[in-house]
Amino acid sequence: MILKIYTDGGSKGNPGPASIGFVFYQGEKIVFKHKESIGIATNNDAEYTALIRALENVKRYTLNITQINCYSDSRLMVNQVNGMFKVKNARIKEYILKIRILEQEISLPIFYRLIPREQNTVADSLVNAV
Repeated sequence: MILKIYTDGGSKGNPGPASIGFVFYQGEKIVFKHKESIGIATNNDAEYTALIRALENVKRYTLNITQINCYSDSRLMVNQVNGMFKVKNARIKEYILKIRILEQEISLPIFYRLIPREQNTVADSLVNAV
């Protein structure tokens, strides 16, 4: 079964008070959702933190899955994680390294896909609810 993960992060002020949200779907059913405040951060920090926390939670839950599809409306993050854009920022390099470690620990095929903001409304609403 494919696990679909929708992530989002946002900052009011950039940097400013930031929050994250993510949702796990199996088929059309929500099996897990999470939201949290992450303190003062940039939008990019929030986007990456949402993805990392989501992958950490995959490790915590023994879901019967064979593949993970991660969806985000952050063009920069998706293209950086997929190796399409260079990563120059040291903090973002650390996020990418953490993601690669989590990918190895999860040991399943993981794909990162860019989606329009309109298709990420559940994760976005979690970010705005914090």
